[in-house]
Amino acid sequence: MTTATRTAPPRRRQGAPSREILDFYAAPSASTALGRHTPLVDALPHDVGALVSVLQGLVIHEHMAFAYGFEIPPQRSSESHNRTVERMLDTLLMLDSRPLTAARPVDKRLIGVCSHYTALLVAILRAQGVPARARYGFGAYFNAPYFEEHVVCEYWNAAEARWVLVDTQFDELWRSRLGIDHDVLDLPRDRYLVAGDAWVRCREGQTDAAMFGIFVGELRGLWFIAGELIRDVAALNKREMLPWDMWGAQPHPGETLDREQLAFFDRLAALTRAPDASFAELRALYDEDDRLRVPHQVFNARLNRPEPI
Repeated sequence: MTTATRTAPPRRRQGAPSREILDFYAAPSASTALGRHTPLVDALPHDVGALVSVLQGLVIHEHMAFAYGFEIPPQRSSESHNRTVERMLDTLLMLDSRPLTAARPVDKRLIGVCSHYTALLVAILRAQGVPARARYGFGAYFNAPYFEEHVVCEYWNAAEARWVLVDTQFDELWRSRLGIDHDVLDLPRDRYLVAGDAWVRCREGQTDAAMFGIFVGELRGLWFIAGELIRDVAALNKREMLPWDMWGAQPHPGETLDREQLAFFDRLAALTRAPDASFAELRALYDEDDRLRVPHQVFNARLNRPEPI
């Protein structure tokens, strides 16, 4: 599996995680299983950069459609609430039944957000036998000086023996408008912070927690980072959720965290910052703690209603 050519110096090799870990992240989850669409993967390239280009021709971000000259019809607004890749592909193919390698006109693309771009890439990589996982955190590169909530793909690059972060969402138009000059196929870890890194930076006083959140509703603060930590723990256990799903120990908007909560999220941050070293503990904690485990029903904060999973 290759990535686009990079001018940066080679990264230090990390050493491979155990076969158990790699096999776990190479297998589909309930939400990333391709189901009846599995045969479509055969025609797709086995190159991360090429796959990203394909997906950028299939999905349009609901908050960026205007930049492509497209006004989203009200009857299609529910597409960004699709939870499974199989259903995403159902919707996409109903709009345009051509092979996935055919870039769609903007009005025939799936309407989604960052988690949809990521889920599709994770699903395809897993179907190709490549370990991949969604990571929930914050990007520093599209609404400076804020760190905006964002979901990206992290895949195991066997040739370089390291996990690589990939931002599937940022095509040429996005990069031009926002002045993004880093490699979106190999995100620098100081430009994209997984939730645990964001939490530690704020707890250590390096960055004001009010800089972390989401521009929609100007929801920001340590409570928001804590909620993102819960979603990252779930994703590391292959429960990939919508960015606005709420359950368990996620704080309410604006909530001030007490000492017990701070200690709990300190532990989660430590575990998720080194998920391979903490793999067994993360798996056991998720399975045993109903504050973390995704229940049969979550609260969709965007639609202000509970939804079955």
